[in-house]
Amino acid sequence: MKKLLTIGMALVMTACMLAGCGGKAGGATAKVIDIDLTNEEYAFGVDKDQPELLEQVNAFIGEIKSDGTLDAICEKYFGGGEPQAVQSAALDSSKDQLIVATNASFEPFEYMDGENYYGIDMEIAALLAQKLGKELVIQNMDFEAVCLSVGQHNCDIAMAGLTVSEEREEYVTFSESYYEASQRLIVKSDDTKYDSCADAAAVEALLAELSESDKIGVQGGTTGQYYVEGDEDWGFAGLPATCVPYKNGSLAVQDLLNGNIQYVIIDAAPAACIVESINQMQ
Repeated sequence: MKKLLTIGMALVMTACMLAGCGGKAGGATAKVIDIDLTNEEYAFGVDKDQPELLEQVNAFIGEIKSDGTLDAICEKYFGGGEPQAVQSAALDSSKDQLIVATNASFEPFEYMDGENYYGIDMEIAALLAQKLGKELVIQNMDFEAVCLSVGQHNCDIAMAGLTVSEEREEYVTFSESYYEASQRLIVKSDDTKYDSCADAAAVEALLAELSESDKIGVQGGTTGQYYVEGDEDWGFAGLPATCVPYKNGSLAVQDLLNGNIQYVIIDAAPAACIVESINQMQ
């Protein structure tokens, strides 16, 4: 799977770089610096009071990894396939339901088009509910509330592009990992400062030269915020710039193009999708 995801990500990033050069005349565009700043693992956050569900989820992850289902889902989003719409049932305590907490503004893992949900996590959620013989209910909320809602037993499982961390383990029990992720830097397309960087150390050396007057946008509550602000539990030293949280990554990138912040740091796959989408509108 690693090989497929690596190839897929390369294709997505290449497409986004091309999109960054193809905006309308006079419209600012953005680009992703194609260097991983971190190495992370995504997993699902299960209600601590449901150990049986955790066992079922881990078994299911192992199954979809081994039989190629996970690769096939990822191929839809990284290889130009056709994403599948996922619908949520209405919450009904009289029914046997799997209640999933998510933040549907994190394409390609979870996002909405009309009333339907799409994304890698959402397609996995649909298959998981089917496997368990339960009706799927998706609760869309702010990212900061996703793990908390599970911790308060309002939802059964968090599926929201979650990086495993000790802080989040206060609220949920993490499943086995299903995806390897990283943080990447987004800059304006005419910013050449990082073009010659060969690795993360080179990018971080330049970021370390920033001052408090420089602003970096992030999606609030995500790994990007911890990376910028610094966090001992996450092992991040932090940057000298000012961290500006946004409700989602798209708002951060738009503010970058408006000149209100200098950079955006967010997970690699969403970074690619956001930049491609916004550049096409410029």
